[in-house]
Amino acid sequence: MKNPVFTGAGVAIITPFKSTGEVNYEEFGRIVDYQIAHGTDAIIVCGTTGESSTLHDKEHREAIAWCCEYVNHRVPVVAGVGSNDTDYAIQLTKFAKECGADAGLSVTPYYNKTSQRGLIAHYTAIADSCDLPIILYNVPSRTGVCFTADTLYELSKHPNINGLKAASGNFSLIASVMAKCGDNLNVWSGNDDQIVPLMALGGKGVISVLSNVAPQETHDLTQLCLENRYPEAAKMQFAYHDLIDALFCEVNPIPVKKAMEILGWNVGALRLPLVEPTEEHIALIRKELAAAGCKI
Repeated sequence: MKNPVFTGAGVAIITPFKSTGEVNYEEFGRIVDYQIAHGTDAIIVCGTTGESSTLHDKEHREAIAWCCEYVNHRVPVVAGVGSNDTDYAIQLTKFAKECGADAGLSVTPYYNKTSQRGLIAHYTAIADSCDLPIILYNVPSRTGVCFTADTLYELSKHPNINGLKAASGNFSLIASVMAKCGDNLNVWSGNDDQIVPLMALGGKGVISVLSNVAPQETHDLTQLCLENRYPEAAKMQFAYHDLIDALFCEVNPIPVKKAMEILGWNVGALRLPLVEPTEEHIALIRKELAAAGCKI
């Protein structure tokens, strides 16, 4: 049995920028403190929502190091360490370990892609490189690569591969993976609209976009599931359904950064090629934030 890196709601945290383009660490600290004060169970830094794809290597490493130091073990920190270059993924994983991260989140190789044998080779090399727990990240809509259940079963045998962020939306695949791997692979939902059904299958929680704007509520939802109070959890899932949809009305993290701005956070501009949402979508985001009880 592998102990999960965390249980509950981990926030896939945004990266705020200054008007000059640099990471705004003062605001980042305020956001982290707010998240922890409102129940967030883990901080996932430099993931998709954190715009890791446009962070230069120096920025990426600085953000991981800063986050580990600033959080200071108040909650687990999971560092985005994935790459389509195995050697670079190994470098980032070792660096995150040196910084004191509790785990690394490692997305499947994108663009150059690979076979299932290649996925096993890629992740085995990363997991062999140091003893930092690895959370695999399956998001085929972004990467064009999807794990099979058999591949995940093979990878689950490695002591340093702790779990899976499941964002394929394919519940048949998720059920097959969980049946094959059992306690050797912890699973977190990568989709906010699927928290309750995935946790009903035995998932440990969620790596969440919603938590950026509703940390306490997302934490509470996962706690209901962990306490086997699924009818109540289902009501919460439905109550936040429209807000979750609004946070994905354009490609993530465009809507959630706009939502944070509407809520008063100094998040700064998106980095190209991401652009501002349309006026129609801004109105939708504002409407659903208000409907969900967020203080605008």
